[in-house]
Amino acid sequence: MKAVTWQGKRDIRVEEVPDPRISEPDDIIVEITSTGLCGSDLHLYEVLTAFMSPGDIVGHEPMGIVAETGPDVRELAVGDRVVVPFNISCGTCWMCQHSLHSQCETTQNRDQGTGASLFGYSSLYGQVPGGQAEYLRVPFGNQLPIKVPAGPPDDRFLFLSDVLPTAWQALRYADPSPESTVLVIGAGPIGDMATRFALEAGHRVLTVDRVAERLERVRQRGAEAIDLDDGDVGERVRELTDGRGADAVIEAVGMEAHGSPVVEGLTKMISRLPDAAARPLMQRAGVDRMAALNTAFDAVRRGGTISIAGVYGGAMDPMPMMQLFDKQVSIRMGQANVRAWTEELMPFLEQDDDPLGVETFATHHLPLAEAPGAYRSFQAKSDGMVKVVFHP
Repeated sequence: MKAVTWQGKRDIRVEEVPDPRISEPDDIIVEITSTGLCGSDLHLYEVLTAFMSPGDIVGHEPMGIVAETGPDVRELAVGDRVVVPFNISCGTCWMCQHSLHSQCETTQNRDQGTGASLFGYSSLYGQVPGGQAEYLRVPFGNQLPIKVPAGPPDDRFLFLSDVLPTAWQALRYADPSPESTVLVIGAGPIGDMATRFALEAGHRVLTVDRVAERLERVRQRGAEAIDLDDGDVGERVRELTDGRGADAVIEAVGMEAHGSPVVEGLTKMISRLPDAAARPLMQRAGVDRMAALNTAFDAVRRGGTISIAGVYGGAMDPMPMMQLFDKQVSIRMGQANVRAWTEELMPFLEQDDDPLGVETFATHHLPLAEAPGAYRSFQAKSDGMVKVVFHP
């Protein structure tokens, strides 16, 4: 089969690789019909290279048709249409039973000190082959895949794999009251969808970005768009909120090495080291751009809440603890517990009027063969690219 493979820093290729096979009795094989390109994939492209091996199959936002089932699979049959969550959770362990699927005890990577394994996401999270491919082996076939109805286009359901649950959890963790003003930092796929959820819930929403096309997308949905390059964001937010600040802030940016000369220099230095030396340094060193987080800390009102949906790594970036303590800020964060939110999200997708605009959410639909160019354009935020869906 053909698959998108990592071959080195900024070196993504579509290669011919062996077809996946059933290896456990409750495995299924899914023939992929659509698969997304996520901002987190850029971390593998640029930052987390020490945890990658040439030939790794990437991607973690797939859906398709069940092509084969293991002998113990009872909940699905060949021909069923399924979405595959990005985190690999068994559905039966203590963590899964407590709606912490991203911490699944069956697939935790204890040797790395990380949570549940993820499809297509480096040795930090299990080095499991990903979903930017023609076929995918999916474990826990009775619990993990999300069965969806036939008929509507893939985009109606595809984002159940990551974007929808990540954005929904971000809003839930922000815990705004009905009259709250919600500030969303970043209008990429997660920030855009978090904006839509917050607007759908009736909140006043301020969304920050510096890319004109992204700001226009959220403005058209009803958010008040704030250009990051138009001055101090915290001051602007306070001007719009009677000097108080946002009641709830969703930080949907996370680490971005590209665009920061200091961080780029550090990651380049680390990437030249042997992997055995680079891996612990990458985990401990301050490799993150803290601008988005510091903006959240500044713009939230006293007694407000910050929900961190952007992915972070490293451990030595300074935290303004005095400011956070003084402002009495509450913070929640973490990988989305995808399967915990499925039942809450399905009603949004079952409405004929598509209130979240999922069917028009993707800006680009491309054949899998165009993945290398799409990674380059997505990182450069060029060509109006916000969300890419590949079709094998």
